Amino acid sequence: MIIKNIFDVKETETVIDRINELTPTTRPIWGKMSADQMLAHCNVTYEMVYDNKHPKPNGLIKFMLKLFVKSKVVGGKPYKKNSKTAPQFLITNARNFVEEKARLTDYLKKSQSLGEDYFDGMESHSFGILTKKEWNTMFYKHLDHHLSQFGV
Repeated sequence: MIIKNIFDVKETETVIDRINELTPTTRPIWGKMSADQMLAHCNVTYEMVYDNKHPKPNGLIKFMLKLFVKSKVVGGKPYKKNSKTAPQFLITNARNFVEEKARLTDYLKKSQSLGEDYFDGMESHSFGILTKKEWNTMFYKHLDHHLSQFGV
């Protein structure tokens, strides 16, 4: 899998263009989420970075996440279709498509403007200290997976 640099202005714009291709009625190629739920799901990653909305995992859970999940999230292999997700990422109710889309776009612009150096050595909610490359992989790979899920 090619991991593009989400911190690059051009790549951020490309991802935002893909998001803008979505409509409230865009159907997934696989999976159960609607477009509004997928956008809300993608926002969770950024909520953990910027909003302190989700409780941090305790020491044992964080250790287990670092041991068994981190390499899948920040590694170069693509996510498998229909793979399980953490409970805080499960979005089962309808969301406001326009609001979720705007939030995701704003988070992308904020992350890009802060730049990769801002994230280098920053602690992740679940995985401890990450390099800028790991942050980039986590951000880009997740978005690319779900945008591809919806054919954009």
